[in-house]
Amino acid sequence: MKVLAIDTSNYTLGVSLLDGEVVVGECITNIKKNHAVRLMPSIEMLLQQCDVKAKDLNKIVVAQGPGSYTGVRIGVTTAKTLAWSLQIPLSGVSSLAVLAANGRGFDGYICPLFDARRQQVFTGLYTYGQTLQTVKQDRLILIQDWLTAIQETDKRVLFIGNDVNLHRETIQAALGDRAVFAGSTLHNPRPSELGLLGLHAEEADVHTFVPNYLRLAEAEATWLANQNK
Repeated sequence: MKVLAIDTSNYTLGVSLLDGEVVVGECITNIKKNHAVRLMPSIEMLLQQCDVKAKDLNKIVVAQGPGSYTGVRIGVTTAKTLAWSLQIPLSGVSSLAVLAANGRGFDGYICPLFDARRQQVFTGLYTYGQTLQTVKQDRLILIQDWLTAIQETDKRVLFIGNDVNLHRETIQAALGDRAVFAGSTLHNPRPSELGLLGLHAEEADVHTFVPNYLRLAEAEATWLANQNK
């Protein structure tokens, strides 16, 4: 089964091609550039380099969020369009789970983290034995409240993600030696991990599949507040 995986949910743009569980090709960049302009050329380049045509694909897997509103929307829209036009299955995977998968082999909890501004983070808690397992569901939460919840656990915690350094001092103050910080090569979510997670994931209805933002956009929240006055 040839699977194309797409992740544009944050600054990192990643696409990968898998043949079953074999990673055939992968492209990752971590730069602030327009994903809408760069995504399709990246897909085309990857397929060309791997000598695979779009009609050879058997499934599309996409990082469903949370993350950047615009980034998540670009990836999901592209994935839906490809799945519909090629008439192949589509599966979505948590963007945080994709990042947590980089902690494979860590003997403790894995905490992927995206900054959500105003001292808030998108995060969850995972373990990775034979497979990736969810300990605490993905959520949007104040960093201090999240660390208080983690303090109740009894294992070391691996913090992973490009935004971890924004909260490093707060994390260390709360958890001390129990806080472990991933190396820089692990902070980018890997689209190959996304492909593996989505390989056997439940198929979504391409027409009703939507991003998982975990919160309303500010404009939507303002509009709803105004309706309730």
